[in-house]
Amino acid sequence: MPKIILILLLSTTYIFSNINAVVSILPMQTFLKSIGGEKVNITVMVQPGNSPHTYEPKPSQMIAISKASLYLSIGVEFEEVWLPKFKALNSKMSIVDIAEGVEKLAMQNAKGGHDSHLDHDVHKHEGHDHEGDDPHIWTSPVNVKLIAHNIFKALVGVDAKNEVYYRHNLDNFLKEIESTDKTIKTLLSKLGESRTFMVFHPSWGYFANDYGLKQIAVEIEGKSPKPRELVQLIKEAKKEKVRAIFTQPEFSDSTAKVIAKELHIPVVKVSPLAANWSENLISIAQSISGNSIGKEK
Repeated sequence: MPKIILILLLSTTYIFSNINAVVSILPMQTFLKSIGGEKVNITVMVQPGNSPHTYEPKPSQMIAISKASLYLSIGVEFEEVWLPKFKALNSKMSIVDIAEGVEKLAMQNAKGGHDSHLDHDVHKHEGHDHEGDDPHIWTSPVNVKLIAHNIFKALVGVDAKNEVYYRHNLDNFLKEIESTDKTIKTLLSKLGESRTFMVFHPSWGYFANDYGLKQIAVEIEGKSPKPRELVQLIKEAKKEKVRAIFTQPEFSDSTAKVIAKELHIPVVKVSPLAANWSENLISIAQSISGNSIGKEK
């Protein structure tokens, strides 16, 4: 009996010695788990099916905030409103920006321009922030490397005694990123001059930037295109020999289906907020290239 009690006490001590950390979106959970491993308890704010633009934390998440020693932010919009409130609730919690060092790209519209002139209310309805910089920095393996190093520094900052453990995990994760990058480059290596893909919402600018690609956005000023605009988009897609059109699961794909039918290409539903970031990016590269090599299970 005393032995069982001792084991339970040791287990409880181990659990409570972990870092209680909070992240904003699911890809960040994947990154943090890869580096923090078993020494981190992770709470994710924006759950699947919700938008980081308009998200409001649940009471249970506020309780997690009150017990956290670390919050990793990445620049999604709800953080602007809620991070000060989180800090007021738990003044001892460290808030670390893991996007530090990432070069931001401007959000693009269908014509490839900056969206700063668009009506903000329309974009709130769509669940996206179209003003200023593109927040989807984690769609780039180059950026994920910087993010990984920032996570490592943040963990060591609150748990220096386990630096060797975190360093080992960081090294392994960097190898995974390199492998993902290599697979994507292999898939895209035979594209030639036609390196364009079509998206409903321009969430993949950093991915395109990494691999010399161009994304054509169906969305025009935050809205579905009018018939004349739709005709122009289809003409451009034919000229660029687009092989797929990407939509997000949480939004209607009716316009995308019209375009896909005209071009005889598939509609691929993929979310930039998915947890399986590596498989996600490889899947996109497969669809763009029309190649199944290197597909991850």
